[in-house]
Amino acid sequence: MIAYQDDEETPLLRQPEQSIAKTPLPWNQFWIILVLQFSNFLVFQTLAPFTPELIRDIGVTGGDESQVGYYAGILHSSYYVAQTLTVLYWSQLSDHVGRKPLILVALFAIATTMLSFGLSRTFLGLLASRLICGAFNGENGVVKNLLLDITDATNLPKAYGYMPISWMSASIIGPLAGGSLSRPADRFPEIFGRSELLKTYPYLLSCAVPAVCASIAWLVTYFCLKETVSTRAPLWELIKEWLLRRQSAKPSTSSSHAQTSSGKPNAEEAPKPLPLRAVLTPKVLTVVASNGTLSLFDIAVTTILPVFYATPIELGGLSLDPPRIGAIFATSAFVGGTFQIFFYARIHDRFGSYAILMAGLASGIPSVILLPVINALARAHGMGRAVWLAIAIQRVLLAIFGTCFACMAMFIRAAAPNRASIGATNGLVQFVSEGARMVGPACGAAVFSYSMQEGRDVWLAYYFILSLGFLAIGTSVFLPRDPRLWEEEGK
Repeated sequence: MIAYQDDEETPLLRQPEQSIAKTPLPWNQFWIILVLQFSNFLVFQTLAPFTPELIRDIGVTGGDESQVGYYAGILHSSYYVAQTLTVLYWSQLSDHVGRKPLILVALFAIATTMLSFGLSRTFLGLLASRLICGAFNGENGVVKNLLLDITDATNLPKAYGYMPISWMSASIIGPLAGGSLSRPADRFPEIFGRSELLKTYPYLLSCAVPAVCASIAWLVTYFCLKETVSTRAPLWELIKEWLLRRQSAKPSTSSSHAQTSSGKPNAEEAPKPLPLRAVLTPKVLTVVASNGTLSLFDIAVTTILPVFYATPIELGGLSLDPPRIGAIFATSAFVGGTFQIFFYARIHDRFGSYAILMAGLASGIPSVILLPVINALARAHGMGRAVWLAIAIQRVLLAIFGTCFACMAMFIRAAAPNRASIGATNGLVQFVSEGARMVGPACGAAVFSYSMQEGRDVWLAYYFILSLGFLAIGTSVFLPRDPRLWEEEGK
């Protein structure tokens, strides 16, 4: 009887604990993150419209139109290759020297390499610009570290609800600037017709747009951004300490500073960044595997969709032209971004990170199954209302799938061994994610093209992508139902 009374009263006793006070979002610093993300996204959105034309102009293809996509793919992948090889080191270094110095370096790299890209007249020059930009641009990973620094578990979902503002704005401004400002002497002869510089370098003005935006972001960061790493040290001291550790196995001086004058450890001493090996905990490895498979599934779907839309109906696609394909992506991006801005935080408060993550991954499965269904409808009825309704349903499912990465940020934060090692933790996650984004496009596009060949199974590509989706679901099952469970265990 007593046990029954205790169970009856338990919900009443725990009710005050469930109503956790939410920390207000620090807008005085968060708006800077939105500016930084906009600057980063703008680069890719600006280059996309004129890159094929630029490759034709420099003559690297020798007039072979079929080679344009090949060289454009090399330029696109080169950035991610360089970033993948350096993102872990940038993120880990930011735990020691601070976020702000590395962000300033990244913005300088964006501004400089974008101008050099516009001034390049050889493919080797274009490739070098993208490689250098990717190698020095640790901004994407470090900015995510910064976001985790200024937020906590109560306001991080709200912060991610506003993140689409950056890429939505870049998706609108970037293509307009890249397309309309390329070859300005030909498009606007009354304004730029006398400029020999723009005649010689017809894509410089387009490249100057993200370069100027990166310069403005550099000034904003320098004067307005507050450093969030309390354990930062000058770079030369880190090098000196590393050399001393190589020469002697004695405890480093940093351990002596962790004691007070009485010789006892200071309980209030700020946590120190852990070495990379100490960061490789089971929690971190679980998040790395989950985010890596999620990224692989996401990039495979993202790569195949435009190819599917453009492929002739008789070969398994929809035979859509570029304007209609662009309209589909632009509309879905606007709708998905608007949904996340206004509703993601509320839905997260109601259901939590794990439930939204699993729902997002589950929505990715039918979005892939709809691909052959849409083609079958197009074969039977042409591009009628049924096909467009199926496309609309697919885009809604993909918008739900897009919330997965916002949920993953909660698990990254909870998995970090301590607050001072958030950068290293996020760096590991980003390293595997960028590696997946290198492999995914090539694998997805290759399998899709192979399955379209005569005598092949048209479902082969869909089997492949579905297997990636189920793999992502399988790795995410090992995440906790609530990220706070990891934090309560004591990191």
